[in-house]
Amino acid sequence: MTEATPAEAKAGYHHGNLRAALVQAGYDLAVEKGPDAVTLRAVTRRAGVTPAAAYRHFTGLDELRVAIGLRSMRGLARSIEEHQARVAVTDPTVRARALLEAVGDGYIAFALDQPRAFRIGLHGLLSMEHAELPEGAGATGRTPFQLLTDALGGLAAVGALLADDLQPAAIRCWSGVHGFASLATQGPLREVPRAVRDAMATRLVRDIVDGVLGVGGPSARPR
Repeated sequence: MTEATPAEAKAGYHHGNLRAALVQAGYDLAVEKGPDAVTLRAVTRRAGVTPAAAYRHFTGLDELRVAIGLRSMRGLARSIEEHQARVAVTDPTVRARALLEAVGDGYIAFALDQPRAFRIGLHGLLSMEHAELPEGAGATGRTPFQLLTDALGGLAAVGALLADDLQPAAIRCWSGVHGFASLATQGPLREVPRAVRDAMATRLVRDIVDGVLGVGGPSARPR
C-alpha cells in the first residue's frame, strides 16, 4: 500500500474512525511481524493516512503501542471470561477457588491459541495504570488484571485468603502464569506437543493456587 495523500488522510480523519483504524492496523502489523515492526510510519501507511494524521489521536509511538497492547488485552480478558463462565460448582469456597484457577487457565489458553497476539499484549503496557484501563476490558468490563484481583477478592470473601495477602497473591499468580505462557510460546517449551503443554499448564495453575492459599495458613486451603 502506498502512503496516502494529504487529501486522503484528511478524508480518513473525518470519517470518525481513524483512531480505531490506526489501532487495528498496528495490532495486525504487530501480530504479523512482531511488536518491533510497529512504527508510526508503518502503521499509518497500513491505515492509509499520513504519519501526521496519527498525532490527531496519539501523542506519539508509545501511546499508540499502549493502545495496541490494550487491543490484545481485550482478547485475553475474553478468554479468561470464557473459562470462568464454565465454572458450574455452587459451593462458595470451591467456586471461589475454581474462578481463580479459570483466570490462569484462560490466560495460558490465550497465549497458546494466539501466541503472537499474546506477545504484544504486555509490550505496550508501560505502567500498572494501563493494566486497568477500560480499553483492555472484556465483555464484563473488567481487564485481565482486574479479573485476577476480583477472583482473589472472592477467596478473601469466603475466608480462604487474608486481605493483607491480596497484592502479593496477585503478583505471584500473574508472574507464574505469565512465565509459563512465555516459556510455552517463545521459549524452549514451545517445541513440546500442545497436549503436553496443556497438561503442564493445568498442573501449574493448580499448584500456584495451592501456594497462594497457603499464604493464609494450611487451614485456609479449600480441598
